[in-house]
Order: sequence, then structure tokens, then C-alpha cells
Amino acid sequence: MRRAGQALKRAAAAGGEVRLIGGQWKRSKLPVADRPGLRPTPDRIRETLFNWLGQDLTGWTVLDAFAGTGALGFEAASRGAKAVVMIEADAGLVRSLGDAGQRLRATQVQVFRADALQWMDRAAGAGDSSLFDLILLDPPFAADVFEAAWHRALPLLRPGGWLYLEAPAQSTLQAPNIELHRHLKAGAVHAHLWKCSKAHAT
Repeated sequence: MRRAGQALKRAAAAGGEVRLIGGQWKRSKLPVADRPGLRPTPDRIRETLFNWLGQDLTGWTVLDAFAGTGALGFEAASRGAKAVVMIEADAGLVRSLGDAGQRLRATQVQVFRADALQWMDRAAGAGDSSLFDLILLDPPFAADVFEAAWHRALPLLRPGGWLYLEAPAQSTLQAPNIELHRHLKAGAVHAHLWKCSKAHAT
């Protein structure tokens, strides 16, 4: 995986790197490219999130809708998720995610270049509802699409599924059949985890 290793070095030199903290790829590094607004989920928050979820995600299907560095999605795959879909709009980050997946031999990870809101709309509109056990939403804070992303994710959640959101303020979002399970503030980041009790209409 020489090409992937070179990409990691280039990206790390430009913007740094983030280390996976659990599962089969624990301590593996992902590049953090020098992109405005790119903000990998901090170690403490990732550790807390997967403690909330129980660490073992064997058999889960996961959507990482604003993938960025892929830290959240690769953490899920590292813990046994059977399928992880990563959505990212930036072409350079998509290439970096693909390289990281090859280097880790993460065959369960699929990376698509797309606008996350449009992708979720299309998936719901195509009748692909109740697809995911876990949806991870970590939009760029400056984009202010937290509410829009949250509502678009709901139809794609399976009953009993989990919806995670990072935002710069505590969320008050509510909908039928979903309840806030956990909330954490760490620095400038508010982490939220909801649990879905029933399928949502598309």
C-alpha cells in the first residue's frame, strides 16, 4: 500500500493526523488534510460515543454522512460494523478516505462523493428507508445544516437505531419516536445521541 502510505504522509504534513482509538485498527492513523472547517471528532468524544453504544458494533450498518477524515466511520468499522457508507463532498477528502480504506483493508467501507443532504434525500425518496443502525452526523460547524441533516437522517434509521450529532450548541431537536439518550459537552463541541423506537415515514 505504498500509494496510501504516501498520501497519509502528505496529508499529515499538510494538516496532521488522527489516531483510531478502538477495535481491530486501534492506533492506526488517518490523515487530517488542511481544509477550512475540517474538524476531526476529538479522542475523548469518540471514546465516549462508542462507550455509549457499547463498543461492539458487530453486524451493524452505519452511515457517516459528513465523513471528513473518516474518523467516526472507521471507528465504527473497526468495532465490527458490517457495512459503513461514507459520504463526502470534497474530492480530495474522498480520495484520502479511499486510500485509508485500502490501507486498512476495510472492505466493508464504501465511500461516495456527494452532498450529504442530497444523498439522504435521494435514499429516502427511493424508498431506501430504515437502512441504518447508526447514523453519524458531524457537519462543518460553519455550514449550519444541523437541523436539516438531522431531519433527513430520520427516515433512514432502523427501529432501535441510533442517531449521533455534533454541533456547536446543545440541540433541542425533537420528533416522534426518537428520544435523546445522551449529551456531552467537551470544549466547543456538543455531542448528542438519540435512539429511534419506531420507523419514520419517508
